[in-house]
Amino acid sequence: MTDHVAGVLDQWARERPDLDVSPMAVVGRVSRVSRRFAAETARTFAQHGLDHASFDVLATLRRAGPPYALSPTALTRSSMVTSGAISQRLDRLEARGLVVRRPRPTDGRGTDVALTDEGKALVDRALPDHLATEERLLAALSDEQRAELATLLSALLVSLE
Repeated sequence: MTDHVAGVLDQWARERPDLDVSPMAVVGRVSRVSRRFAAETARTFAQHGLDHASFDVLATLRRAGPPYALSPTALTRSSMVTSGAISQRLDRLEARGLVVRRPRPTDGRGTDVALTDEGKALVDRALPDHLATEERLLAALSDEQRAELATLLSALLVSLE
């Protein structure tokens, strides 16, 4: 059994044998896997009334440890959400009572974003389901294959970031 990308590569090899289309073998597959992962995790987050970006903000605050608070700048750096999206996400999460903005204890001029008890409880409920979804998505790979893939993807990300 072959995947969709293998068929695309065969077609390009037939139609444009003068070109090296081997990068498509990786980029095409990573792209297709990413879309599948995003769709599956979106379903899991939706079961908890969240989307990916909202979960990421809540999870970033949660993994920061007590008091589960970060400055907006630190939150942007630590999350997988762009700086342009943070303010909008924070407004929505604050309106839902999941985070609060409060004066920074060490410097009253700045603000921190903190998880509320409700926000912490929500991310704590969603995280096991998220991990179960990720486990299901990776079920075809052995532990050794997962470790090798994680190492290769890390090397690629370091070169791109």
